[in-house]
Amino acid sequence: MEQVVDEPQWIYMFADSSRVLTIVVSIFLIVYGCFRALGLDATFSGSEDADEDQANQNDSPFARLMDGFQTINTAQAVFLPVGASFSLLVMFFFFDTLQFFFALCTAVLAMVAFSFVLLPICQFLTRPCFANNNQKLYIGFCGRFTPAEVMSLICSAALVMVWIVTGHWVLMDALAMGLCISMIAYIRLPSLKVSTLLLIGLLIYDVFWVFFSSYIFKANVMVQVATQQAANPVSIMANKLKMSSMANISPQISLPGKLIFPSMQERGRFSMLGLGDIVMPGLLLCFVMRYDRYKKQAAVAADTEQAKITYFHCSLIGYVVGLVTATVASEVYKAAQPALLYLVPFTLLPIIVMAYLKGDLRKMWQDPFVAAGAKLKFLEV
Repeated sequence: MEQVVDEPQWIYMFADSSRVLTIVVSIFLIVYGCFRALGLDATFSGSEDADEDQANQNDSPFARLMDGFQTINTAQAVFLPVGASFSLLVMFFFFDTLQFFFALCTAVLAMVAFSFVLLPICQFLTRPCFANNNQKLYIGFCGRFTPAEVMSLICSAALVMVWIVTGHWVLMDALAMGLCISMIAYIRLPSLKVSTLLLIGLLIYDVFWVFFSSYIFKANVMVQVATQQAANPVSIMANKLKMSSMANISPQISLPGKLIFPSMQERGRFSMLGLGDIVMPGLLLCFVMRYDRYKKQAAVAADTEQAKITYFHCSLIGYVVGLVTATVASEVYKAAQPALLYLVPFTLLPIIVMAYLKGDLRKMWQDPFVAAGAKLKFLEV
C-alpha cells in the first residue's frame, strides 16, 4: 500500500519543471558552448599571424583578450581549487563589506559574456547595413570594434541594467548562461592529464566545502555563499543621494553565479545549479569534441572508417546520468549535494576507459593538438 502511494511522488519529482529545466538547460549550454568553441577554432586558425599582430597594435587590451583562447596548464589546474577556496572564504567573511564590489565585477563580466552570446545575432542584423561587417570602428580608449560587437555590447549592457533595477531571476539566469557559454568557448583544456587534475581537484574542493565546512566554520560555506543576496547598487547610490523612495523599491539581487529555476507545480520550490557544475564538465566535453574532430580529420585524410560513437557522445551521456544521480541524491538526503561528486566520475571515467580500449589514452593524456598546430595561449595568473 505504501509503495503505491510513494511511486507517483518519485514520478512527480522527476517531472517537476524546475528539475527538468535544470537538466535540459545545462545540456544545451554545454553543447552550444562546445560548438561555439569549434567555430572559434575555425575562425582563429584561418587568420594569419601578421594580420593578428597588426590588429593587436591598434586594439584595446579587452579586444586582444577576446581574440584568442585561454588555456589552463598543469600548474594552474593544480592550484585552481586552492584559489577557488580562497575566493569562497573571502565572499563568506567579507560579503557584506564588499557586496557592491562583487556586484559590480559580476555585472561587468556578465555583460561581456552575454555580448559574446548575442554576437552571432547582431552579425546577422548588421550584415545588410554594412558592406564589410568585419570593418572595425575606433571608439576612443576602448579600442576598435566591429558594428556587430558594438551592438551586442549595447544590448548586453541594457540587459544588465534592467537586471540590476528589477533583480528578476530570469535575467539573472540569462546572464549566468552567457557566462557558461563564454567560458566553455574561450577556456581550453589542452590534454586529458590537465583535465583529470583539474576535475579531481575541484571534486575534492566541492565535497569539502559542502560536506565538511560546517564542522570548521559552523556553517555550510558553499550553500551560504551561493544563496547570499547583494544589496542593489541602485539602492546603495540612492541612500548616498538621500533618495529614500528609490532605495526602498530597489530589491536585493542574486549574483549570476548559479542557475535558479522555480517550480511551476509547487510554490516556493526551486532547483539551483552552480555554474561550476556546468562549466567544468563542459570544458572536458569541449576537449573531447575537439579531439573527435581531430580524429575525424585524420580518418578522412587516411580514408579510413570513422567511429559512430564518439568521445563526446560518451561523456555527454555520462554528464546526464551524473546530473540525474545528483538530483536523486539531493531528494533522498534532503540536503544540498556537491554535484561534481557525481558529475566528474560519470564524465571522466568513461572517457578514460574508452580511450584505453581504443588505444588513444597515451595520445590524449599528453597534448594531442600540438602536432596539429593548434594556436593556444596560456592563462596568466
